[in-house]
Parts: sequence; C-alpha cells; structure tokens
Amino acid sequence: MRAQVIGRRRLAAVVVGALLALPSVLGAPASAAPTGGDWGDHGGGGGQRGSHAEAWGSNSVGQLGIGSAGITEFRTTAVTVAGPHTVRAVSAGDNHGLALLSNGTVKAWGSNESGELGDGTQVSRTIPGSVAGLSGVTAVAAGGHFSLALLRDGTLRAWGGNFSGELGDGTTANRSLPVEVSGLPGRVTAIAAGDGTALALLANGTVLAWGNNRDGELGQGAADNQPHPAPLEVPLPQRATSIGAGEFFSLAVLADGSLRGWGANGSGQLGIGNFVTPQPSPVATLGLSGVRVKSVDGGFGHTLALLTNGRVKAWGSNTAGQLGDGTNTESNTPVDVLGVTGATAVAAGYTGGSPFGHSLAIARGDVLAWGENNRGQLGIGSTESTNRAQPVTTGLATTRSISAGFQFSLAS
Repeated sequence: MRAQVIGRRRLAAVVVGALLALPSVLGAPASAAPTGGDWGDHGGGGGQRGSHAEAWGSNSVGQLGIGSAGITEFRTTAVTVAGPHTVRAVSAGDNHGLALLSNGTVKAWGSNESGELGDGTQVSRTIPGSVAGLSGVTAVAAGGHFSLALLRDGTLRAWGGNFSGELGDGTTANRSLPVEVSGLPGRVTAIAAGDGTALALLANGTVLAWGNNRDGELGQGAADNQPHPAPLEVPLPQRATSIGAGEFFSLAVLADGSLRGWGANGSGQLGIGNFVTPQPSPVATLGLSGVRVKSVDGGFGHTLALLTNGRVKAWGSNTAGQLGDGTNTESNTPVDVLGVTGATAVAAGYTGGSPFGHSLAIARGDVLAWGENNRGQLGIGSTESTNRAQPVTTGLATTRSISAGFQFSLAS
C-alpha cells in the first residue's frame, strides 16, 4: 500500500516553478498551482513526456491532483498531476497524494480532513500545495490519514491524523503541520505507512513500529485497541533490508531474502498457509524457498513481493484478480504473477473494508496493472477488472515510481 519505494513503490519528486495565482478550487489556495511546466489534464498519458507525476482512478476529493473533484468523478487513463516536473517519487494514501521533489521539498493534494496535507489547515486541495517547513527530504510515505517524511539526516517528520499515535510524537493529537517523530534510537533509512501504523527501518537493520495495533500490526506479541505513540522495536530473527505495510498488517524483508509478516491475516495476506488472524508476532511467509525477496507492499487483503530475479509473487485475497495469476481464487501462500518479468517495483492498492484490491508493477520501465478496476484505478481505459497484468499508457519517458492507494494510482 503506502511504503516508501524508490525502485519499488517509488515516490515522486518535482522541480518547483514560480507560483501562479489561480481561483480557489475546493478550498485550494489561490497560489497553490506552480507553473514552470505543462500541468494541464492530458488524459491517456498525453502531454509532455518527462519526470512529472501522473494519476488515474477515483477523484472523489481531488486525489488525482488535476484541479477538480467529485464523488462520481474518476479517470480510466493517466492524467498529469498539476504542478512542477522533475518528480523523484510519489506516494498514495487513502485519499491524498504526496510528491517528493528533486529539491527535497514535498507537495501534497487531496483530502485534508485530518491535516494530512501538512499545510497548517484542514482544507482539501485539488491541486498540489507545499507541505510547510520541510527541506532535505529523501523519502515520503502516505498512510490512511497521515503522512511521513524521511530527512537527509535520518530523522522523521509526520503530520495528519494521530488517532492511534501514528505520528510518533508521544501524543494522539492531530497535526496539520509536520512534527518530529520522537524516540528513534538510530538513523532511519526507509519508511512505510499502513492505515494507522507507521514503520521505520534503521541503518542497523532494526524495524520500529508505532500507532495502531488492533490486529497486532506493531509485532509486539499481542493485539490491542490502545494508541502507541512511541516507536517500538519489532522482534525479528535477523536484520531487515526492506519494509512494507498493508492496510492492517506489516512486512519486513530479511537479510537472507526471506520475509516476515505480522498483523491481520483474514485473507491469507501474510502467506503463512492459513487464515488465522490476528498474528501479532512476526511469522515467516511460506513457499519462497529458492528465491529471494527484494521488496514488498500490501493492500487491504493481498501482498505483492518483488523478487531479486525480477519476477513477482502475490498472495491473499483475489476476488478481483489482484494476485494476477489468471484466477480469482484467493491463496494463503505465494503464487506467480503471470507475464511480469524484469520488474523493479510493485505496489498494492485497495478498496476500503473489502477483499477487493488492485496491483501495480514497473517492468522494464513500463507500468503494468491488474485486479479491481471499478473506478479506473488500473489506468487501462475501462472499468473492467482483470486477473492478468495489463499495460498502462502514460506520458512518462521512463517510470521510476509507482504507488497505489484507495481506488487510485500514482506514477512518476
């Protein structure tokens, strides 16, 4: 779902141009739309080919960043996100998007009901605006109603909803401006965000988790409904090299290429051969002998794993074909995603509170998509779901970053 993934679910960055005064749209400030590039709606991947950001799928609250919004509005082909170009990475949350710019600043758009856009307000935006006070950012991750940013010095900033302590500042107060995540015992190298849970990978391979633990997604051996506003170490048998998050579960790739997961497992999304849930302690994903996992991402009830050989495995819910194995049969152990080779990134999206979901991959520089498509989140020009990977037409010269949220997708 919402992991920091450059080369996997990669986040996007853009070069900031001059600001152009525009009329306010859905509460968007008049000066929120940067110029310095072709930022109109180009549908079907048209317009300037470059390192900008593109989006497709649901646009109910402006999460596509194209200057409009509507409960019945959606796009079945890629459109250009308004704003500057030279995007490094993008991340999709429930109903908001983040873009990491090449100058180390961050743009945000979409829903802002909990302050997840980080502009000091709770006013939603249909075009990207700047997250206040951030510089030197190297990675971003959008959670359910909150956002994370990793700074060059290895510290973290967080903003938005804090109902379960997911901002890691020792409180449960929502923040519409970035605050520092406290209590980190070392330098952070990667971040991931679930619905209300945050993960951090330290330089020494330690994984930390904080926030929601209703399904044991903090990996502490027990599930509870209490907020956890301070980072806790996840007990793992060896150092981790990559992390990922699903809606209510967490994932870590270990140094030997194996995978551990913890949290919700009602759809088999942990890949442990059963549907017993919750799993509040890390458990090993089965069926991966002979291969090594490079990175992972989770949706609501399914998981995608990028292997070091460029192939992709999937497991969990498959109601809409999100496992990409040519069937609609769920699996509690990994299956091969058909027709995907040379992959460098994966991203899992979801349809809230249901076993439906969609999947994305970057393969040989192009975007592929499969699974649920009721709001056009596959970007293939229709609303027909598919259980096999299909190519997505974009206006990107080479795709380096993908992210899948709640019925919408981002790429840069």
